[in-house]
Amino acid sequence: MPESPEVQALAEELDERLRGRTITGVDVLEFRAAKTRSRPPSSLEGERIAGVTRHGKLLDVAVEAGAHLVVSLGRHGWGRWADETADPAPGERPPALVSIGFDEGPALELTDAGGWVSLGLWVVDDPREVPAIAKLGPDPADESFTRTDFDEAFVGRRKQTKAVLQEQESLAGIGNAYSDEILHLAKVSPVAHASTLTGEELDRLFAATTGVVRTAIAERRGIPIDQQKAAKVAAMRVHGRTGEACPVCGDEIRDFSFASTTAQYCPTCQTGGERLPLRPA
Repeated sequence: MPESPEVQALAEELDERLRGRTITGVDVLEFRAAKTRSRPPSSLEGERIAGVTRHGKLLDVAVEAGAHLVVSLGRHGWGRWADETADPAPGERPPALVSIGFDEGPALELTDAGGWVSLGLWVVDDPREVPAIAKLGPDPADESFTRTDFDEAFVGRRKQTKAVLQEQESLAGIGNAYSDEILHLAKVSPVAHASTLTGEELDRLFAATTGVVRTAIAERRGIPIDQQKAAKVAAMRVHGRTGEACPVCGDEIRDFSFASTTAQYCPTCQTGGERLPLRPA
């Protein structure tokens, strides 16, 4: 799932290449991706793009007339240029559900994969009309994010730390991968309730939350969007590293079941040697 570092890099590349361009056509190949049926994406044809920004994990394409095309990439969505050459192996190229053409340069294709349509597009006058944006909590990537913002999300919460990190109403932009990385760096158990964390653990978790997200954004900046997924995978310390050695202590990175997915952790660094449960395959 794209998280704030990758979505920020995508927004910056789109802003650089599309600002000032005119939308000449919008072809929605999967009707379920369009969420505002009375204002379809094609209603933006002929509009000039004013800029592209990010809200949490969502893209915001603003046009000069004042409307916004908000894009939720969902679990498997992404963007690519129609003329990009760094394609995956045959059969691995995800389908384009939306194609947006411009008066100059290649079309932008919005892709999706997996067993259901997770890509979503809204045309609105204010991004906050989109429920996923309206409910967003503070973003650890912002310089304005404070320890008070962090404490409001965590202190006294009877909820697992990993769940709080991924709760968009509490902290915007973090998903499964970066929550694993944050918790490993902070040496905090993913299943410990936030209310049980000591002051020292909260200090480490705050530093790790802001540090991991901001460092990842800096490292992803400037990488072409067709290479973002590979760059993210290569940068992970524990997420997706099942069976490999922990880079800190050398213990084996292990899986555990979390919500509807699988996550990774180091028993020595994070759980005092305890192995967390994994649902049988």
